[in-house]
Amino acid sequence: MLEKLIVILGPTGSGKSELAIKLAQEFAGEIVSADSRQIYRGFAIGSGLVKGEWKNNVYVSENIPHHLVQFLDPEQAFSVAEYKELALEKIKEIIAKKHLPFLVGGTGLYLDAITKNLTIPKIKPNLALRKKLETKSNKELLNQLSAIDPEATKIIDKNNKRRIIRAIEVSLLGNLSFSQSQIKGPKLFNIFKIGINIERKKLYQNIDQRTNQMIENGLITETEDLLKFYPKSAPAFSGIGYKEILEYLEKKLNERTLVQKICFATHAYARRQITWFKRDPEIHWIKNYSEAEKLVKEFLLK
Repeated sequence: MLEKLIVILGPTGSGKSELAIKLAQEFAGEIVSADSRQIYRGFAIGSGLVKGEWKNNVYVSENIPHHLVQFLDPEQAFSVAEYKELALEKIKEIIAKKHLPFLVGGTGLYLDAITKNLTIPKIKPNLALRKKLETKSNKELLNQLSAIDPEATKIIDKNNKRRIIRAIEVSLLGNLSFSQSQIKGPKLFNIFKIGINIERKKLYQNIDQRTNQMIENGLITETEDLLKFYPKSAPAFSGIGYKEILEYLEKKLNERTLVQKICFATHAYARRQITWFKRDPEIHWIKNYSEAEKLVKEFLLK
């Protein structure tokens, strides 16, 4: 009998965090984050981290522990293989306490690493290779990837330059190609996936409202403060919101175009997330908390 794991997913701005907290409160759960931006220490406002506080080295929001948030140095590279190892450790710790683990987030590859037990190669970033690849366009990178791993071009997000570069890196430096690293292993848990189905217009409204709220909450000041300790080349600054703020601080954008650019970039990211999730037939799509609560109750009784 495999232990049970609830997965809450959806595009950015869909309300995953709020839904997960309510469910965790109802079913004695703890949350393991699957968000590749919330991992960086100090990058809270722009990553959409829920308000909370640290208690005994655990981040707690509304009495629910949140694991794998705000733990990584912003200058440190972090691989999916490292995420998988840490996430599995946290999930098992939660189960050992007789609590229900909730894996929550919108980073598709983080979620797949756990739910599909992907064989992720442990290859450290090669900074010299990455610097060379960064100078190329997405089209050039895809052509290079196609030459060394044709199957990878069928499954990778063609708009995500960082992921394409990583795929090339893995294929060139690892024992397995990138596409081979996407092979599923045996199931690790009895998994139930819940996806938030939100109308596109409403999603964009949520994103725009949240972006304006982030600016009001001090995203610009947060970025300025972080720049006192970390270089703008740090991986954490590559996330949506922070990279646009860097342009604003360099006088390349005014505040109006700054907000607009963050909103449009987040809309595009949300569309890519939706495309990724729609490929998965195991996801149960819901529109509200009541639907999610009913599904979780039924799953736990099985």
